[in-house]
Amino acid sequence: MTALTDDTLPVTPRAIRDEMIVFVVMALLLASVPFTGVYPFFVMQALCFALLACAFNLLIGYGGLLSFGHAMFLGTAGYCSAHALKVWALPPELGILVGVAGAFVLSLITGYISIRRQGIYFSMITLALSQLLYFIYLQAPFTHGEDGIQGIPQGRMFGVFDLTKPTVLYYVVLVGFLAGFLLIFRIINSPFGEVLKAIRENEPRAISLGYRTDQYKFLAFVLSGTLAGFAGALKVFVAQNASLTDVHWSMSGEVVLMTLVGGLGTVFGPVVGAFVIIAMQQYLAGFGQWVTVIQGSIFVICVLTFRRGVIGEIAHYFRRSL
Repeated sequence: MTALTDDTLPVTPRAIRDEMIVFVVMALLLASVPFTGVYPFFVMQALCFALLACAFNLLIGYGGLLSFGHAMFLGTAGYCSAHALKVWALPPELGILVGVAGAFVLSLITGYISIRRQGIYFSMITLALSQLLYFIYLQAPFTHGEDGIQGIPQGRMFGVFDLTKPTVLYYVVLVGFLAGFLLIFRIINSPFGEVLKAIRENEPRAISLGYRTDQYKFLAFVLSGTLAGFAGALKVFVAQNASLTDVHWSMSGEVVLMTLVGGLGTVFGPVVGAFVIIAMQQYLAGFGQWVTVIQGSIFVICVLTFRRGVIGEIAHYFRRSL
């Protein structure tokens, strides 16, 4: 992990200022999407996966923990929100809270089991737990098996915002993404985030300084899983369904790909990576199964030529924190 982050710039007022400028530019560009003629469903889907990738990056990029099971948080929150909206007829805001709560509880349980292991053992435990949940959801009555939960009502958020209107739904998803992104940004630039980076770079030294590293890693895991669940809850309103695809191990692999393509341990890298991968899936769908081959080829090229990822290379070249 150190090899990918060995030239990370220190957190300084200038670095934070640069990142906030880029954030404002990103927010303005995203806010203007409905006026550009770009397909809104594509952007909303990309925003949901961008938030998921940012949550994953919080764990691996700043905590040094590689999880192969983050899809379980995305899928669990989706199922919980979908069930609450369709069966319990809860309003959208409560449906989102139910999904986030489900992901939070799941992250507590899985984090307690897995965080005591390190390296590949941690990764394999998260993968095993994710696959266990996949088969549970496959058989559970409330998930409707391979059919999933379909026709989820979008409703009115706070009784005011009609989510059946694409423009309103887009801005609700955008606000959710920006709120989640700012929370992650605050976490990584807080004293807690600095300790996480210290643990990533040299855990024995962090322990020698008196930090209880397991507690910090556990909290990072819970935060990452809960934010991934928030992305899953938002995605339910965009796709209007919750299916096994979101819990499958291949979804966890896509999140890893998004983060590495954009830039591991960078603030904006996962966002760029998510848009790149979703754009390929959207606009290369005519190639059928060859889309996977193309994605794999791009991944290999990025690993060989852009080891820091797209944003990582740009930040390194200009010596800016992005």
